[in-house]
Amino acid sequence: MDWANVISGVIAALAVTIGLPLALRKRKKESSQKKEQLLHHFQEIGLEASLAESAVAEQRVGVRRSSGERSEGVIKIKGRNFDYVNVISVASQYGVRYFLDYLVRSPSFLGKKRKKTKLVRKKSSGVWGRVVDIEWRGDDYLCRELNWDYQLKDKLMAAGVDELKGGITISPEPKYEYVRIRISYLLPSSDSLEVIDIVASHIKKSGW
Repeated sequence: MDWANVISGVIAALAVTIGLPLALRKRKKESSQKKEQLLHHFQEIGLEASLAESAVAEQRVGVRRSSGERSEGVIKIKGRNFDYVNVISVASQYGVRYFLDYLVRSPSFLGKKRKKTKLVRKKSSGVWGRVVDIEWRGDDYLCRELNWDYQLKDKLMAAGVDELKGGITISPEPKYEYVRIRISYLLPSSDSLEVIDIVASHIKKSGW
């Protein structure tokens, strides 16, 4: 018997048994604070934002319960190219991570095959190099539109790359007639919010 593997397995099981309940308790405590904090931040920087108490369908968009994901609440936005912001928590034995899903209404892409698209940062050297360029990869059509938008690239290179270091992932959700733009949880600056809004405008214009 390989005792090293047995011991490793026991330690891993204990980590899950102890860590996950702790993470779930932490999520319960933090979730309301995250939602309220984001709402107040949106209002302070001039967005017409309010809690969407009845947005039941929007709470389900892109939430994979099998992966420990849960919606902690939805914020409705007026006057932007995205319609809602869903605050997502993901609990594991390692703790709780939070994300923001910017939801863009897009019923016109039903019946079309669209691929997940993500922002890729190109660095000067290795892991610790500085970002020298960005590129969108995934769906051919959407990537072409985003990569050709040099205003968007300039904004990302000027400020958004550092603030949005957790990345940007665009996922079609045809079941709910939305497209989801996911970033790590943050209180976005006006520049970062403008980046998200430009991406959302391309999704709407292209009927993606």
